[in-house]
Amino acid sequence: MADKQISLPAKLINGGIAGLIGVTCVFPIDLAKTRLQNQQNGCRLYTSMSDCLIKTIRSEGYFGMYRGAAVNLTLVTPEKAIKLAANDFFRHHLSKDGKLTLLKEMLAGCGAGTCQVIVTTPMEMLKIQLQDAGRIGKRKLNAAGAFIAGLLDKQRPHVASPTAMQITRQLLKEKGIAGLYKGLGATLLRDVPFSIIYFPLFANLNNLGKRGSDGPAPFYVSFISGCLAGSTAAVAVNPVDVIKTRLQSLTRGSTEDTYSGVTDCIRKILRNEGPTAFLKGAYCRALVIAPLFGIAQVVYFLGVGEFILSFLPKKHD
Repeated sequence: MADKQISLPAKLINGGIAGLIGVTCVFPIDLAKTRLQNQQNGCRLYTSMSDCLIKTIRSEGYFGMYRGAAVNLTLVTPEKAIKLAANDFFRHHLSKDGKLTLLKEMLAGCGAGTCQVIVTTPMEMLKIQLQDAGRIGKRKLNAAGAFIAGLLDKQRPHVASPTAMQITRQLLKEKGIAGLYKGLGATLLRDVPFSIIYFPLFANLNNLGKRGSDGPAPFYVSFISGCLAGSTAAVAVNPVDVIKTRLQSLTRGSTEDTYSGVTDCIRKILRNEGPTAFLKGAYCRALVIAPLFGIAQVVYFLGVGEFILSFLPKKHD
C-alpha cells in the first residue's frame, strides 16, 4: 500500500470506496458473526453461519441480513479512511530512507488502530444492536431488555425494531456521549493488536510478489496478501471481538448474561461457557475481514482516488 506516494485526499477516497464495496459484499456474514457471538449455550438459536443466514432469510426476509448496514455504510468511509491513511502516515514518518524495521511497522499499525476507534466504537455499538434485533425478537424479552423494549413500546405496532437514530437519541439522553462509547476499552484491545498484526504482515507478503526490487506487486498479489493478512489478524483477535460484542449488546438476559467490564466478561464466559466460547464466530469474522482488506488493497492499487481527483479543477498560484 505504501509502494507509491499517494496524496491524503486520494487515501481518504480509496479507503472510503473500499469500505463501501467491502461492507456491501460481506455484511450478511458479519450479521451472522454478531448473532453467533451473542448467543449462549443455554439458548442457542443458530448452529452455524449457514443456519443463521437461512433462518434470518426465512423469518426476516432477504433484507433482514442487512440489519444495521445503513450505520456501517454511513460510518465505514471515515473509519476505513482513518485506518488506512493513518497507517500510511505513521509508516512515512517512521521510515528511514524508505525502509521500516518490523518493530516500526508494528508501531505504525498500533497508531492506525488507535486512531480508528474514534469512529469504530460508536459504529459497532449501533450496528450490534440492529444486527442482533432479529435474534432477540425470537426470545421473550425480560426485564433486562427494557431498554430496547421501551423503544419498541413507543413505536407504532407494525414497527419491529428501533432505528439507529432512536437508539442514539436514547443513549445520549440517558448516558451522554459515553453511552455511544461503551466497550471502548475492548474495541482498543481488538483493533490495536489487529492493526499491529495486519499491516506488517500485509506489507511483507505483498513485498514477496513485487516485480523486481522497485516495481509494485501485481493487483492479484495485493488482493491475496490483503485477504491472508486480514483473516490471520481477524482470527488472532477474535476472543477480544467476542468480549466487545457482549459488552456492546444493550439487551441482555440474566445477571450472568450482563457484564460490568472486560474482566467480568472474561470471567463469566469462562465459567458459564468455557474457553471455546471465545472462538465463536471466528470463521465468520475471517470471511468478513479477508475480502474487506483484499478489496481495499485492490482499490489502492488501481488508484481509484487519484482517478476521481484528476477530474477536479486544479488550483493555480
